[in-house]
Amino acid sequence: MITLLNIRYLALQVLIFLSGCVLEKNQRMAGKQLMRAVRVAQFGGPEVLKVETNVPVPVPTQSQVLVEVKAAGINPVDTYIRSGTYAIKPPLPFTPGSDVAGIVKDVGANVTKFKPGDRVFVIKNVSGGYAEYTTVEENMMGHLTTSLSFQQGAGIGIACYTAFRAVCIKGREKVKPGNSVLIHGASGAVGLACVQIAVSRGLKVYGTAGTQEGIDLVLKQGATAVFNHREEGYADKIVEATGGVGPDLIVEMLANVNLETDLKIINRRGLIVVVGNRGSIEINPRLAMQKESLVTGMILMNATPEEWAEMHAEISEGLKAGWLAPHICKEYKLEEAPVAHDEVINNQGTLGKRVFVL
Repeated sequence: MITLLNIRYLALQVLIFLSGCVLEKNQRMAGKQLMRAVRVAQFGGPEVLKVETNVPVPVPTQSQVLVEVKAAGINPVDTYIRSGTYAIKPPLPFTPGSDVAGIVKDVGANVTKFKPGDRVFVIKNVSGGYAEYTTVEENMMGHLTTSLSFQQGAGIGIACYTAFRAVCIKGREKVKPGNSVLIHGASGAVGLACVQIAVSRGLKVYGTAGTQEGIDLVLKQGATAVFNHREEGYADKIVEATGGVGPDLIVEMLANVNLETDLKIINRRGLIVVVGNRGSIEINPRLAMQKESLVTGMILMNATPEEWAEMHAEISEGLKAGWLAPHICKEYKLEEAPVAHDEVINNQGTLGKRVFVL
């Protein structure tokens, strides 16, 4: 039997519940003390990516900037870190993601280059990129020109900086007008940036892609010729296109598959820069001996302070001038993180950058 006392008790419980909801909403609206973020509580497959709604907003230190994230980049390395197979394992739980774009909300006392309201892109953050807010060291971000969207901004950090270091720093001795460069996986985010940068330096650019759509996209960036790496004999066609001598520089995105082929087709005294790899490969060192070719690897975060300064300056100029512009492949919601992680690895041919939009 429902009494007046029962009704009052139920009404009070409803009021308490609604007050709690309002309080949480107010916390999220006033200063964003709580935020949504993708969290990883244990290493594993894409299914370990979970969206939480009560994650504390990070507080910037004196040298850091708090950025309201509008878009976050999705990179293959994010999947390696999530699975626990990467060389560096973050302490659990953590929020994945490195490169983002957004608006500056707060700055530390020692920050001089940015102010609240600035549109920015981030190369590497401190607290995690798959979130509504992230903290960033001042030297790991740049101003985002109004000609680019936040989605494109999220495609600058890892892709463009990796591409510039591969082509113009590690491959510097081969970057001369008239020389040729082969970009393997040229339709991906890093590959497209490599093409754009190499074209801006006056190189003859050749690329590979796995679909006709990818081939067309690379050609639109200014490549001289693009070859389908799924076709038999594509490597012979590359050598033929270079006048029978092979490319002077090769940027390799999947060394465990292509490195031996690279050693066979590279020009004499050519240079191969390994940017990506997903396993082991057996090669014959005599191939390198015959061509007197060099193979070097690189990881972006190994860059020296001088290299970072060069990359910041040149990439900023490229973004402003328009010869460097990320191409967005697909957009996702944070709740689609497991799908995004699956598709960034398992696809028939990437066409630029995959991003989360917040």
